[in-house]
Amino acid sequence: MADELTPETPDETEEPIKQRKNGLYQGVSDELAENMKSGWADTELHDLQPIAQAQHTADRRAALSARFPGERLVIPAGNLKTRSNDTEYSFRASTEYAYLTGDQTEDGVLVLEPTKSGHKATIYLLPRSDRENGEFWLDGQGELWVGRRHSLTEAEQLLGIPAKDVRELTAALKEATGPVRVVRGHDAAIETALTDKVTAEHDEELRVFLSEARLVKDAFEIAELQKACDSTARGFEDVVKVLDKAEATSERYIEGTFFLRARVEGNDVGYGSICAAGPHATTLHWVRNDGAVRSGELLLLDAGVETNELYTADVTRTLPINGRYTDLQRKIYDAVYEAQEAGIAAVKPGAAYRDFHDAAQRVLAEKLVEWGLVEGPVDRVLELGLQRRWTLHGTGHMLGMDVHDCAAARTEAYVDTTLEPGMCLTVEPGLYFQADDLTVPEEYRGIGVRIEDDILVTEDGNRNLSDSLPRRADEVEAWMAALKG
Repeated sequence: MADELTPETPDETEEPIKQRKNGLYQGVSDELAENMKSGWADTELHDLQPIAQAQHTADRRAALSARFPGERLVIPAGNLKTRSNDTEYSFRASTEYAYLTGDQTEDGVLVLEPTKSGHKATIYLLPRSDRENGEFWLDGQGELWVGRRHSLTEAEQLLGIPAKDVRELTAALKEATGPVRVVRGHDAAIETALTDKVTAEHDEELRVFLSEARLVKDAFEIAELQKACDSTARGFEDVVKVLDKAEATSERYIEGTFFLRARVEGNDVGYGSICAAGPHATTLHWVRNDGAVRSGELLLLDAGVETNELYTADVTRTLPINGRYTDLQRKIYDAVYEAQEAGIAAVKPGAAYRDFHDAAQRVLAEKLVEWGLVEGPVDRVLELGLQRRWTLHGTGHMLGMDVHDCAAARTEAYVDTTLEPGMCLTVEPGLYFQADDLTVPEEYRGIGVRIEDDILVTEDGNRNLSDSLPRRADEVEAWMAALKG
């Protein structure tokens, strides 16, 4: 990785490289500085077409405007975060900002200024790097270091929003009058500029509204979620094809294989992939992915591709590493499959959100009683939650731009609501028998099974967006054999 410009003489190491002298960085000759100002072609892009979701983002901003009339609304994208010393993590724009603009640029800020008839939206962005003062090649975030960014004019054409220089925004916000709300937690400088103008309670109302606005997906979002699921299915196929190599290395081979698909067909993985082999499958969020992959054991793979527009899939399959379930593995797997079938069947318009969880939990409780692992009757088990020793988690959650989407929504708008077309959620029951659990027969210990699919609520029921991946045990075995064959 290239270093930024370094001082030319030992004396200059006493001062930070970013300290300017006469408008230029130290260690740069006047002749070089002058040379770098000229001889560059005009690269402005013309006649750009709006991004695919431009009309959808306009509709979303209109709904936001209607909810908070007469108030200035500030939604930041966020800033780069340091990973180590002078290197940064890959940037991922805040969900609220990307949802309302379609932009994914660091330091960007959307501001809705109140007008008599609603709001005027302006997006504040970093403009092209200045070549006159040397910023484009001397600054670590200049375009010769990190790549070209859109000009403000280009951004306006793409996003359908008037664009201004974000470096002017904090001063303007300090001078602003009237009620203001900001989405917190993404841009400290913006929050500091608004310190005396906002309250935590009012800002939380803005965050909650934007979370609840995403409960029902529009057509663009549904298409993106389908795209994410389709890419994820191909990523699972990739993994099955290299299980022999994973056996020779570790779970990291599985993680890397799926990540390649996510980067080739999307933006990234939507969350840390869970590549849990053997007893690691009983740890719900096993993301260390450094364990052995052994023939005869199960692989619980919970992973999702995030599309370039930041919508993620969230899919889990529990696979026999050698391609065949043992009798006990199949018995546990079939129980989870039956629970998932019951859960999916409960997803439909007008149903209570909790119905799919209750349906899946009842099946799992019935199996645990049948196997003699817990004393019935089933209604008693469910009332006391005794099945949770081995089921542990809820059976699903909303899905969208965040893997656990709409997390700031009020209880009455989310878990206590009724389902309606356009909602998308996961159905993911599981059974997990810990390796040190002395309350179950020894042969159960270390087996974990989860099956998860992404379910869209439709007008007449539901659609499984991830149904291109097999779920029934015999279908899984046949699928794996075909891929390895």
